[in-house]
Amino acid sequence: MNAMMRRAVIGTAAVSMALSMAACGSAGGDKKADKPTAGSTTSKNIGLLLPENSSSIRYESFDKPLFTAKVSALCSDCKVLYNNAQGNTATQKQQFDALISQGVKVIVLDPQDANATKSWVEEAAKKGVKVVAYDRFAAGPVAAYVSFDNEKVGELQGQALVDALGDKAKDANVVMINGAETDPNAGLFKKGAHSVLDSKVKKVVYEQSGEWDPKTAGQKMGAAITQLGKKGFQAVYSANDGMAAAIITALKGAGIKDVPVGGQDAASDAIQRILSGNQAYTIYKAYKPEAEAAAEIAVNLLQGKDVKSVATDTADSDTAKGVPSMLLPAKVVTKDNVKDTVIADGLYKVSDICTAAYAKACADAGIS
Repeated sequence: MNAMMRRAVIGTAAVSMALSMAACGSAGGDKKADKPTAGSTTSKNIGLLLPENSSSIRYESFDKPLFTAKVSALCSDCKVLYNNAQGNTATQKQQFDALISQGVKVIVLDPQDANATKSWVEEAAKKGVKVVAYDRFAAGPVAAYVSFDNEKVGELQGQALVDALGDKAKDANVVMINGAETDPNAGLFKKGAHSVLDSKVKKVVYEQSGEWDPKTAGQKMGAAITQLGKKGFQAVYSANDGMAAAIITALKGAGIKDVPVGGQDAASDAIQRILSGNQAYTIYKAYKPEAEAAAEIAVNLLQGKDVKSVATDTADSDTAKGVPSMLLPAKVVTKDNVKDTVIADGLYKVSDICTAAYAKACADAGIS
């Protein structure tokens, strides 16, 4: 048999073997044929992309483990592929693209820059990848949205500041340090807060974005003090607790006392500041139901089920209308209800809050 004939016989045998293996695979006899590959619709992986962990402990301490645990409970063979953008939009884009290249069919995305995601989500949709916007709306045709009623959160913040001022509210000038303008939630917080403050205080006399950055917020507070003078305002609205901490430091540094400052996120140090009288209030958003709702929606999407059993509301973004949504309520936390909110719900243990430096403050608030 010459070389040409040998090649022909080998080629025929290879084709025959390939056809035989394909037939076995189509009958389901070879389990290896079902192994997911990049782009495969059989992937059991769910992507989770969170924005940062430098200025907030919540994502690593709460959202990630709660989400992962719920996915595991609902789908034992599902795996969560997690990444944190560390506050960098370009990094998050690379992480998003990597998930798609790995064959992930559902991505839960809390965008670092919500306005930047439109092209990402559009490209994902073309490839059959569904994106769930988490905590803040991502631009583009997202499949679902899980967050809090963020305009209502702003209303709660505004009313809590009014309550902290008491009878002085109607004559009070207020400084507002808002969240980042790239975050749609920040705009909703601001809108909600204004809906209360504009009619219940004398005037908002200084308003700037703190960019969700404590250092920036502290600098803006310093500028407000310089511009208005130490007696030119009677309260400060801060969009979150991290910025509130820096604002309070700036006020103390200028020798300004008895000016209520509010925040948001129920950070442990904010709870301590509330107990010690340095911060007036925070807003508690229960992360467990938020993370678990997102996990259930993600698993439903992966399994081809209707998400509306969980996402019973609808919400609109600038780029998508009528998005199936889960919008959760929030609570105001003051010194009077720390025990009945963040501690009763298990967000923190008494030992987390009532360290030696805050033992007396805890005792005075009936926490032990």
